[in-house]
Formats: sequence, C-alpha cells, structure tokens
Amino acid sequence: MLQLERTVTINRPRDEVYECWRDFDNLPRLFEPIEDVTFVSPGRTHWTLRGPGGESLQWDAEIIADRPGDLLAWRSLEGADLSNEGRVEFRDAPAGRGTELRVVVAYDPPGGSRGTAVAAAMGDDLLSHLRELLQRFKQVAETRQCEPVRADP
Repeated sequence: MLQLERTVTINRPRDEVYECWRDFDNLPRLFEPIEDVTFVSPGRTHWTLRGPGGESLQWDAEIIADRPGDLLAWRSLEGADLSNEGRVEFRDAPAGRGTELRVVVAYDPPGGSRGTAVAAAMGDDLLSHLRELLQRFKQVAETRQCEPVRADP
C-alpha cells in the first residue's frame, strides 16, 4: 500500500471541523475526484471516484473508529476497485489557532504492479493534490460553508 499524509490548520473549533468533514455529502463538492458517496447502512458507505483517464472506481467502506471532534477512521471492504484505508485526526492547534486536521490515507492503486509503479512515480503530485484538497476544505470550513450534518440513515 502507498501512503499519503498531510496536515492543515483550520481556524475553527475541532467540533465544527469534525462536523464539516463527517458530513459525507460535503465531500463530492469539495474534492472533485469524488463523484458520489451513498449511505448503505449505519457506518457503511458506497464511494464512486473518478480515477486516472476518467475511469470510475467504486468501493464500499466501513467506519472503524468515530470519535467526534477527535478521530474518524475507515477501510474499504473486499471487492473494492480502490482498496484503501485511512484516518482523519482532529487536534487543537497551538496557541489557540483552531484545529490541526491530519489526514493519512493508504491505498493500493488499481492496475497491479504497473499501477503501483505509476502512483509511486507520481507521489509528489499526489501529495500536492491532497494539499490542494485540504486547502479547499480549510476555506469552506473557515467560512462556514458546510452543509448541516446528516446522520447515517
């Protein structure tokens, strides 16, 4: 598995940042490769992502840890087009500057060893892309443009 990690400081309280992130309805509008997130059952979701070359990648995921204002962790289920796991950590930023949001994602690129080699070669680009996504999230969270939180059905 390849791993990406980034941290961003958001000038909002941890609970607000967590609520904005936890409302998965926000993610497709914030992170353009994500096309759709559908609730399957409590703690389970179905994801559709636009991959390289416009290829549609789909998987089901389960939340394996959910501590409001602190941590959200997940893993994809068997049969995923994009096997992945990760966590989002929410910590108080130093000097009362809001929240440090740390995202760690590990994934197996589609395409076997060729896909892994391509993804490894693009590592810096993927980190840059994650940084851009987190900057977009920061802007939305700080300007309070998140939609209200929707509970799992």
